Amino acid sequence: MASCVLAYSGGLDTSVILGWLQDEGWDVHCVYVDLGQPGEDRDAMIKKANDCGAASARIVDVQEELCRDYAFPVMQWQAKYEGIYLLGTSIARPLISKAILEVAREVGAEAYAHGATGKGNDQCRFQLAAEALEPEIKIIAPWRIKKFRDLFPGRTEMIEYCEAKNIPVKASKSKPYSSDENCLHISYEAGDLEDPNMNGVSIIDFGMTVSPQDAPDKTEEVTIGFEAGIPVSVNGKKLSALEVVKTMNEIAGRNGVGRIDIVENRFVGMKSRGVYEAPGMTALYAAHLQLEQLTLDRDLVHLRDRIAPEVAEMVYYGFWFVPKMDALMAFIKEAQKPVTGEVKLGLYKGNIEIHGRTSPNSLYDAAIASMEGGGSYDQTDAEGFLRLHGLPSRVMGKVRPRKY
Repeated sequence: MASCVLAYSGGLDTSVILGWLQDEGWDVHCVYVDLGQPGEDRDAMIKKANDCGAASARIVDVQEELCRDYAFPVMQWQAKYEGIYLLGTSIARPLISKAILEVAREVGAEAYAHGATGKGNDQCRFQLAAEALEPEIKIIAPWRIKKFRDLFPGRTEMIEYCEAKNIPVKASKSKPYSSDENCLHISYEAGDLEDPNMNGVSIIDFGMTVSPQDAPDKTEEVTIGFEAGIPVSVNGKKLSALEVVKTMNEIAGRNGVGRIDIVENRFVGMKSRGVYEAPGMTALYAAHLQLEQLTLDRDLVHLRDRIAPEVAEMVYYGFWFVPKMDALMAFIKEAQKPVTGEVKLGLYKGNIEIHGRTSPNSLYDAAIASMEGGGSYDQTDAEGFLRLHGLPSRVMGKVRPRKY
């Protein structure tokens, strides 16, 4: 029999897909990629896959790699899709494909199956990453196959299939939205959120943050240490990348930081409404930006700012394993070398205040910047500076006078 690897979560969709793939004649190797999804019994899911006839089932823990090699470089770019979304789901998808293809290579599988819908972004991210790493891999996306959709037009048919196959699935009431979780963030989409005029915050049971209204009435200070643009400590304690994210999730989350509501443009062309929470990464983005303002020169930061939206778009669309991204990541690694120091944040009811920043590489010279006398800046020099910059305007003003 031909074999495939399945990106397996143990939920209703991938449980059905596991059974359907077997019905279609595939040996299926189930891979649960551990991204730090909270509240899931991983051992139980692996047992379930084995009980349902999987050729093999395993957990691959990539949490540290996700934070260190994917989330932090994107943060160094200050990349936000459409100016607001921190890309928590998007960042994880190419890593999922990478982890699954490593298993496929080990077990000799010829195909990679996933449960992403044919209307969404994830199918793009999974497939573009997979084909860049393994050009000959066969992609099986059941939701893009009419035969599968005809068999399972809705959740009722999927549940009935599981019952007939003795596949255990939770029979609880469905939430009025769907969620995707990892250690970076939680996204909430679909269901009642498909009405953009509905107050999404009122229906969501947030998992990482308290509401700003319920957050403490006192500002909490936190100090984040960076080395070459990478966060390495919290409140003076050296931590791994994953530990930094988890610690900041806890601190920022209890202060109501990191919730957004966005109507975004999907890669496939439609608009969708999403509500996201990313407390730790929101605080880290803010601290990182402050340290950059202290340590990087103007022209370099402005160049980065012009390119950052394109980086965000590439991550969102799924173009991670491409030469352009390789070059951009090499650029940002070089650019970030001076970004070392500490930033003290004040977190208060969803707000982030800047309480201080310091760096051995600071370019801030108080003597030059001061409104008081002294320092090496000679204000007389500004006369020639402005006369030169104003020369084109003076010439044009004589030739083509502006009405005012």
